[in-house]
Amino acid sequence: MTVDQRNPAILAGVALALCVVALGLFWPGVAMYDTIAQFGQVVSGRFDDWHPPIMARLWTVLHAAVGGEAAPMLVLQMTLYWAGLGLIATALARTGKARSGVAVFAIGLTPLFLGWQGTVLKDAQMLGAMLAAVGLVAWWRLRAVPVPAWAWLLVTILLGYATLVRANAVFATVALAVMLVGPRNWWGRGALALVGVGAVLAVSSPINHGLFGAASSGVERTEAIYDLSAIAVGAPGTPTGLSAASVREIAARHCVKPYFWDPLGEATRCGGLVDALHAYPPGTLYGMLATAIVRAPGTYLAHRLAHWNSTERWLVGAGAPGALPPVVSEANTLGLSSPAPTVRLWLNVERVTVDTPLGWPIAFYGLALVGFVVAVRRPAGALREIALALLVSAILLETSFLVLSIASDLRYHLWSMVATSVALVLLVAERRPTRREWLAGGAALLLITVSGTIARIVLPQAPATYAAQLL
Repeated sequence: MTVDQRNPAILAGVALALCVVALGLFWPGVAMYDTIAQFGQVVSGRFDDWHPPIMARLWTVLHAAVGGEAAPMLVLQMTLYWAGLGLIATALARTGKARSGVAVFAIGLTPLFLGWQGTVLKDAQMLGAMLAAVGLVAWWRLRAVPVPAWAWLLVTILLGYATLVRANAVFATVALAVMLVGPRNWWGRGALALVGVGAVLAVSSPINHGLFGAASSGVERTEAIYDLSAIAVGAPGTPTGLSAASVREIAARHCVKPYFWDPLGEATRCGGLVDALHAYPPGTLYGMLATAIVRAPGTYLAHRLAHWNSTERWLVGAGAPGALPPVVSEANTLGLSSPAPTVRLWLNVERVTVDTPLGWPIAFYGLALVGFVVAVRRPAGALREIALALLVSAILLETSFLVLSIASDLRYHLWSMVATSVALVLLVAERRPTRREWLAGGAALLLITVSGTIARIVLPQAPATYAAQLL
């Protein structure tokens, strides 16, 4: 057996070893506020749609079968994560590109990516499921072998789970599916993607409320309330469903913030000021928002761009919270414990990179755009097609935050950041980039890095705690 023949087996063993070590480091999983809320539903048997019902229902099954509080979900998301990366890396090695396979593992070991995968959250579940789906396709396609029907079924289940586990995942999952199996022409792809997104949005509510029995929490109103409140403050007199007195108070208390919508959701902070909006059905509320946007388009655009800049972590002050993965579970009475103190060693590594471009979604967005241009100019091929699918999925998800996003946590961007990184490895593996391609990517990264660094030096440092962000 030659060295080249041994490479796939070696990389498969490395993927397994990395998964086991990562599980040991983060065991039994870190529980944030969202984690605790979902496990509370698992224990009580009462579900709502503020958090993904599909994840709570799956957790219920696993908890009944093996117990272990958060541990079964940690095993699931970490196994899917390393299985996906391992399948991609091993497939590359089987085509004589073992070094590129090693680069894929380096992506998986990126401090912030792996750190968030140790936290039991819908975002980590989505990332794991999508990576596993791509890994399955890559395993066959990179060897020019048809993907078997049973594998396509598994890919469908994984992408279906990813779609339902995050409200805005539909833009990433549908785009990925269309690019992998849809028509080759861009008009056909666009039309199929629009139909796919519409179909998912149409069936999501019946699935969540009917199939999974989740009660309505009003979560579907949050985007409209956030945007209407911003328009009301920025363009006084625009009809938004809020009284003039409420608008003045919202402005005086600084309830509308680019970072997140949370002050408007906190009853003791600003929540009571938008009670009038909660009384409207979601359809009526979004109709009111559409009218307000027509009346004050500049105000709406400024608000959405300010939030997009915040969630992309571009021109912001240093130290913005929501980027570092926690290593200690929040206090709870449900038995959700924390990993061993050794996990703090990983936190020290994460701190080194969190305020660099490795922790800025905008840097990956810029590289994804350059990578897309490079990919579409290349001839068809398995590496190029999978890379293109990853890039389109990442770009559409990040672009969707311009319209649909209410918070700036880094974890919302994990798929886009990882997908872009893997896609760039695949493009480099396919063919060494030309000097022009290197210059384009370098220029985009340099522009973002320099402007982002200057902003972090010049702008005031961001509040370091959740409570301080509310003020």
